[in-house]
Formats: sequence, C-alpha cells, structure tokens
Amino acid sequence: MKLNRLITLSIFALLGLTTIVGCTKEVDTIAVVIVKNATNDFVSGATVMLKAEGTTTEPNSINTEIYPMSATSNAQGEATFNFNKVYQVGQAGVAVLTIEVVAGAATGQGVIKVEEEERTEEVVFVI
Repeated sequence: MKLNRLITLSIFALLGLTTIVGCTKEVDTIAVVIVKNATNDFVSGATVMLKAEGTTTEPNSINTEIYPMSATSNAQGEATFNFNKVYQVGQAGVAVLTIEVVAGAATGQGVIKVEEEERTEEVVFVI
C-alpha cells in the first residue's frame, strides 16, 4: 500500500516538474536597424533590406521565402524586423545578415547578428 502511494506521488511530481520546465514562454526575437545620416540625425522613410548569404554552394542554402526582408524606417530612424517565425526554441543563433539601406540618393551598408530571443540593434549611416 505504501509502495503504491510512493509510486503515485512520484508520478505526480515528475508530471508537475515536466509541466513547469516545458512551459517556458518564448521571448520575441527582434532586429532593429537604426538609420542615421552624416550629421548623426535619424533618417525616416529609408528602405532597409536584410539579405542572407549562403554558406554553401547548394542552390537552396538560403530560405528565399524569408530573405530578402525589407522595412521602412520610422521617425526615429528605426526599421524593425520580427524573427519569431524564423527562430525555433533550442536553435543556436538565428542569422548573420547583410544590411542595405537606401534613403533617396544616399546609401549605406552594414551587418547585423540576430540573437535568439533578444532585441538586436545596429546603426547604419547613409551618405
């Protein structure tokens, strides 16, 4: 009788622990590119593109359904990209992407390393 009670309590404890550990909430994975001009002012209305470069010569090494990504910078010069659909829990790293910015006749380039479940920012100057 005591053995059955001990087994039952052990099973409930194991299920409870599994539930607590398995229910971690995923945090947003966000990349923000801040566009500034030569006088360090924010640039709104700039087109910001994030592009992935393949690491192999395989034809499908880049997910062409996702990249390139583009957004327009707001009044604070920020172009925001959400990577929640790209990042999977347990994945090591998300992406290292090339940034290309066009603001009228001015252009700029950079690189951003998107970190999992963090807000990653990179400043790009256009000239």
